[in-house]
Amino acid sequence: MKKKFLFISFIALFMLILAACGEKKAVEEEYSTDTPKEEEVTQTKEESTNENGTRTIEYLGESYEVPEKVERIVVTGAMEAMEDMVVLDVHPVGAIAIGGKFPELYASVTDKAESIGEKIKPNFEKILELNPDVILGSTKFPEEVQSKLEKIAPTILVSHISTNWESNLNLLAELTGKQADAEKILSTYKADIEAAKSTLTEKLQDQKVAAIRIRGGQAYVYPKEVFLNAVLYGELGLAVPNEVAKAKSQEAISVEQLADMNPDYLFVQFSTDENADAPNALEDFKKNPIIQNITAFKNDRVFVNVLDPLMEGGPAYSRIKFLEAIQQNLVK
Repeated sequence: MKKKFLFISFIALFMLILAACGEKKAVEEEYSTDTPKEEEVTQTKEESTNENGTRTIEYLGESYEVPEKVERIVVTGAMEAMEDMVVLDVHPVGAIAIGGKFPELYASVTDKAESIGEKIKPNFEKILELNPDVILGSTKFPEEVQSKLEKIAPTILVSHISTNWESNLNLLAELTGKQADAEKILSTYKADIEAAKSTLTEKLQDQKVAAIRIRGGQAYVYPKEVFLNAVLYGELGLAVPNEVAKAKSQEAISVEQLADMNPDYLFVQFSTDENADAPNALEDFKKNPIIQNITAFKNDRVFVNVLDPLMEGGPAYSRIKFLEAIQQNLVK
C-alpha cells in the first residue's frame, strides 16, 4: 500500500512539474511566439563582435557598446528613429510595418528593408535572421521586450520624449558616421526658426494658435512642450492658450472648451487608423455648429493634416515639415 502511495505521489509531482513548465513557456511566448534560441543569439553576437570590433557611444547619460562599423540597423517600435532615418538618409535592414506594409512616409529609406513586425509587436526571429549590428527600440517597450532584443544585438531604446529630439538625431548620426549631416540639418532648422519667429512675432501678436489631434472620435490637446506645441510655443514663442498651459498630458477637449479657447488659427491632425470606430469624426467635428463659430473656422484658418498623420510631431523631420507648413499658412 505504501509503495502504491509513493508511486501515485511521484506521478502527481511529475504532472505538477510538467504543468509549471508549460505555464512558464506560455508566459515567455505571450508577447511573441518566435523568440530565438539562446545558442543562436550567442553565436550571432559573437560573430558580429569578432568581425567589427567595438566602440562606446553615449546617449542620454547611458553608455552603449556597439560595433566599430554599424551598417545593419533594425528599427522596432521607435517611430522617432524612422523619421530621423529619413532626414539623414539612413537605410535600415529591418523596419516597422503598419498594417503589414511600410508607410509611404518612410519610402525613401525602406527600399532595402524587410518587415520585422508591427510597431507594438517585434518579430524576434526575423530580427535575429537579419543579423543586425544595432537594434533601435523604443522607451515605450516593456522590460521583457528590451531583454529579448539585447540578446540578439546591442539595443538602444530611442526616447519618445519630444525634448530629446536633438539627442535622437545625433545618436543615429554617430552610429552611422553622419555627424556633419546632422549638424547641418540642426543649424539650418534653427536659422529657419529664427527667421520665422521674427516674422510671426508681430503678425500674430494677441492671436491664438492651437493644434489638436482627433483620436477615437475625440479631440485632444497636449502640453505646451509636446506634439506640435513644441514648435509653436517653445521654439516660435507664440502665446500659450490657457487650455494648453493646463494640460498635463494628452487631454480631451470638448467642443465647448475649444469654443472658449477660440483660436484664430487651428491645426487639426486626423488619422483614419486612430479613428477606426469613428471614421466620420473629422467631418462631424467640422460640421458642428459650435465649432463653426470659432474664429479660425469663420476666417478659413483651419489646417487639416499639414503633416502626415503618422508623424510623431517631436522629431527633426516633423519639426522641419511643420515649420514649412507654418510658413506656408501663417506667414502670408
